[in-house]
Amino acid sequence: MLIFLRHRLAFLAVPKTGTTAVEMALRPKAEVVFSRNRKHINAQRYMRKIGPFLEDTFGVFPEPLAVMRDPVDQIRSWYKYRTADRLKGSDLSTDGISFDAYVQAVISDDPPPYAQIGTQFNFLTDGNGAVQVEHLFAYENQLAFRQFLSERLEDTVEIAPKNVSPAMDAPLSDDVAALLRAARADEFALYDRLMAADGYLHHARA
Repeated sequence: MLIFLRHRLAFLAVPKTGTTAVEMALRPKAEVVFSRNRKHINAQRYMRKIGPFLEDTFGVFPEPLAVMRDPVDQIRSWYKYRTADRLKGSDLSTDGISFDAYVQAVISDDPPPYAQIGTQFNFLTDGNGAVQVEHLFAYENQLAFRQFLSERLEDTVEIAPKNVSPAMDAPLSDDVAALLRAARADEFALYDRLMAADGYLHHARA
């Protein structure tokens, strides 16, 4: 998570949505940086803890900003990331597991360690399903995201790809895709709303 106090903006890092590239590009402009184990603080925690602390300490509650990715592609990115050689032999490795099997593990009642990846919906919403980020962009609409950042940060923002998952085929069968959509209906519904809004949803803080 990156906090831009002067520009009243907070970038919340949803896993597997290009956050490493954003962090590398914008880190020098941020006054506060949460990294390592604190990088992926979710929106609910930000709204309840971090934002109020910043307001009390610095007199500003930065507007939370995040990126959401197509749910299938986000899970596929996790899958590819965990095929890496460095994870082979560990309980986080997906080596030798098909993408169909991985998705079924992800949505199972008791996911194994390699399939414990959380959901974008839970990251972005409160306990009642209300979106907690003021500015939500689709990963697939990078141009609008960069233009917004450039305007708010008053500087041209260029984001180079970083930490890219290995290139590999990871097909998903129609049957398993239907199971995934049913299991994560709320997440798909939010993503569909986002795309219907041309890749940008604005929720003003009450």
